[in-house]
Amino acid sequence: MFEKILIANRGEIALRIQRACREMGIKTVVVHSEADADAKYVKLADESVCIGPAPSAQSYLNIPAIISAAEVTDAQAIHPGYGFLSENADFSERVEKCGFVFIGPRAETIRLMGDKVSAKIAMKKAGVPCVPGVEGALPDNPADIIKIARSIGYPVIIKASGGGGGRGMRVVHTEAALLNAVTMTKTEAQAAFNNPMVYMEKFLENPRHIEFQVLADQHGNAVYLGERDCSMQRRHQKIIEEAPAPLLNARLRNKIGERCAEACRKIGYRGAGTFEFLFENDEFFFIEMNTRVQVEHPVTEMITGIDIVQQQIRIAAGEKLAFKQRDIQFKGHAIECRINAEHPYKFTPSPGCITSWHAPGGPGIRVDSHAYNNYFVPPHYDSMIGKIIAYGDTRDQAMARMRTALSEMWVEGIDTNIALHRELLQDAAFVSGGTSIHYLEERLAERTKAK
Repeated sequence: MFEKILIANRGEIALRIQRACREMGIKTVVVHSEADADAKYVKLADESVCIGPAPSAQSYLNIPAIISAAEVTDAQAIHPGYGFLSENADFSERVEKCGFVFIGPRAETIRLMGDKVSAKIAMKKAGVPCVPGVEGALPDNPADIIKIARSIGYPVIIKASGGGGGRGMRVVHTEAALLNAVTMTKTEAQAAFNNPMVYMEKFLENPRHIEFQVLADQHGNAVYLGERDCSMQRRHQKIIEEAPAPLLNARLRNKIGERCAEACRKIGYRGAGTFEFLFENDEFFFIEMNTRVQVEHPVTEMITGIDIVQQQIRIAAGEKLAFKQRDIQFKGHAIECRINAEHPYKFTPSPGCITSWHAPGGPGIRVDSHAYNNYFVPPHYDSMIGKIIAYGDTRDQAMARMRTALSEMWVEGIDTNIALHRELLQDAAFVSGGTSIHYLEERLAERTKAK
């Protein structure tokens, strides 16, 4: 096992990784920007290294600075968390070449799954169901593009092969709009991802977003830890997640879970990962795989009792998974609300000083956050400042506990989206379960019209 790990991230995930390391008796090195010098996890780390000024490009995305920090502190491994460099194959490769262990998949696996076209081809070969669409990148010939769209059937969606985070996508409802949409998406893809390649899929009108958590070691063992429903989204960004997914039968869950685990074995996957699907009319369609820990991993931890971050570390250290699929039991229900420093309905970022911070507690409540009284939320990074996770024996109990937790949560000095969460936990459609990925945006649009 490692003696010292460098955490190449910030915010709540840096603190989460640090806690996992402490429990395992591993020392931690935290790298930070000048803007995060006073952060809680920086003060709690065994060592900390400032790697640059506030802008991410000069700090958290600065590969030479992170490698240098690992060298001067004698760290043995680097945990990238999520976001920033977590799915950067060049970073993973550089870490390994410099003699450190990257706590995540191999660089070639990140490249395979990071390119949506190659990922889809690999998943089809592994027997994972995919959204109907073109096998590879779209051709340049306009007539061929039109022919492909007709064969799929409108509406279709044009996606950037190297895309992610909800960027590089356009829905096309008519043939007249097709070619212009392809051109615009290619331009956006080149600018955002330095890769102009795009592909086409059938656009599902009313799907849910359901994802499967997997763990795989380098000895050929792989398991799935159940699924999460992440359908409550705005602009492809998740707001509420829960596990297990409501109204999903066990037979279908096990069938898709087994296929995900088998896919891991076939591609030689190593570490924690997430297979993301659209789910409509009792059918699953693969959309992408995230080769890192997810923001919403706590809900899976709550229903399985498995510490996913610690498993990442153990796998990276070369250990075999200590459990088989038959050992994994799913108990109860968990819901996570992302707390963001933003206006609850306008969604404008709200950086600044938190003058009052009161986190909830009680049975079944977990709060993952790096915030505290007088913490200054910097304007340079993602607006998420924490997560509330509520666990219960049933979904109803988990929702009741979350409502109580949200009523107790108090933040002053900045805007947060707590008010929106309070509304959604009372929303009849959410309470019933099974809302689509479009539900929240449609609800917000109706709210705007009403005003």
